[in-house]
Amino acid sequence: MEIKKAIFVKSSSVVTECPKSDKPEYAFIGRSNVGKSSLINMLCKRNELARVSSNPGKTININHYLVNDAWFLVDLPGYGYAKRAKTLREQWSKSMVAYFTERENLQVVFVLIDSRIPPQQIDLEFLDMLGHYQIPFSIIFTKADKNKQSETTKNVQLFKNRMLENWEELPPTIITSSVKKTGREDLLNFIEENNHRFNKEFH
Repeated sequence: MEIKKAIFVKSSSVVTECPKSDKPEYAFIGRSNVGKSSLINMLCKRNELARVSSNPGKTININHYLVNDAWFLVDLPGYGYAKRAKTLREQWSKSMVAYFTERENLQVVFVLIDSRIPPQQIDLEFLDMLGHYQIPFSIIFTKADKNKQSETTKNVQLFKNRMLENWEELPPTIITSSVKKTGREDLLNFIEENNHRFNKEFH
């Protein structure tokens, strides 16, 4: 897939404000500093499509981008902000569950995991939550350029091993680097395959 066009559509504070769900949709989410904005910008070849917030954790908006006039890329507010007030954390949780369960056109949630570090409990708990609601997801390991390949491979395997403690099978995984554009083609091919499936089922 070649991305020829990517435009910001709108920012929604609740799921009912999201654009009409007539196109396949792919959501990106992860912890603070996991490299989400960089990955989205690399994917779309646009340096400032997704803006990095100067106040992480204070926004809980759902940001929609329309790609090639054919599918939505959704930038979701991250989880795990220690400084986020309890009321905001509760609001985030309620808003995200509503988004995941009510967007009928949502194809896959791409959960971003930092490949430089060992498995984090908060990431594993978030995946368990998606499993509870039977939301399809894929894992995107980010920042693969920051470590030796052997270290990245080791951390990825450690994460998979931790997942297998609770999961019978593993979701699709892609290793990426926004700097080296590693994984871009794999990710776009994965999206394209799902787009074809969506268009067959709904058109």
